[in-house]
Amino acid sequence: MDPRIPSPARVYDHLLGGFANFDIDRRIAARMREIIPEVPRTARANRAFLQRAVGFLADSGIDQFLDLGSGIPTAGNVHEIAQRRNPAARVVYVDIDPVAVTMSRRMLIDNPNATAVHGDLTDIDGVLEQSQVTELLDFTRPIAVLLVSVLHFVGDDAVAARLFARLRETMAVGSHLALSHLTREGPSEQLERMLAVTAQVTGRGDRLRTRAEILELLGDLVPIEPGLVHLARWRPDPDEPEPEVRPLDGYAAVAVKR
Repeated sequence: MDPRIPSPARVYDHLLGGFANFDIDRRIAARMREIIPEVPRTARANRAFLQRAVGFLADSGIDQFLDLGSGIPTAGNVHEIAQRRNPAARVVYVDIDPVAVTMSRRMLIDNPNATAVHGDLTDIDGVLEQSQVTELLDFTRPIAVLLVSVLHFVGDDAVAARLFARLRETMAVGSHLALSHLTREGPSEQLERMLAVTAQVTGRGDRLRTRAEILELLGDLVPIEPGLVHLARWRPDPDEPEPEVRPLDGYAAVAVKR
């Protein structure tokens, strides 16, 4: 871990108001806000989608969760939402950032049904073969895989396709996959600004996909209602004001294996 190199997980943590970040992460976040002032709001919108999706899945009877690219713990974590509904629910967090993994493990030290592992989601076989994963999750039963605001970091389409193919192969019938993804649809000026933002974090332009490209990754997984929609439109809280659709937020969906 080099504190001179920014981490997407730590930058995201800072945008959400967290404290598990370094000076370089805070400086990158400040540059991002200069380019697109609404970036913190987009981060919060993604977090809110994660929480709505996990609540929906837990209420639907899913009691196993694999959170790929989980980031640094903050309010409303997956295990908190799932285990509030079902104390026996099991959760494995996976992240490539050692700070995210260390903090998650500290938070989960007294929770036998949840853990965090260090892993790269693009090496999905390496993730799935870890003993902590296989001991806690039973892939012969329905599971929820979470890929929230992380796929734009997978720039190689062939790698992304292999990731999804392996997940579809591994998931039992009745399993679900929840994702949110930044999009390259929208005005060209906004697209250029978004690419500039993601380049601040990774040092390269990331892969912002169209709605059609995201659907192609899902393959034969079937999006449940309302389908693959703009982030704010995925099952918004009926008690909240009508959500504002912002193209830069991208798309979100929860899909099921049948």
